Amino acid sequence: MPTSKKDLLDLQFIDARHKLIEVAAFLDRIDRHTGEDDYRIAALKKTLPILLEDRPDRARGVLEALSDHSTELSHTALFQGAFGAPLP
Repeated sequence: MPTSKKDLLDLQFIDARHKLIEVAAFLDRIDRHTGEDDYRIAALKKTLPILLEDRPDRARGVLEALSDHSTELSHTALFQGAFGAPLP
């Protein structure tokens, strides 16, 4: 069990670094392809500043930014599933 920031960094820094590089690589791949961005890219980019904020609930902020807060059920859904970001 980590007892300090250094302990936590020693345990999880490489994993966090890997995840950030994966997000950067994903955005690079998106940029290399033709076509328009859609709401999912916009939603993902909207979360990036949250990571830089000095706040104790960044994960919650990212989750809320990527969550659909609507309360109405869609009667026109073509299938049951989720897209990982709120529709525009």
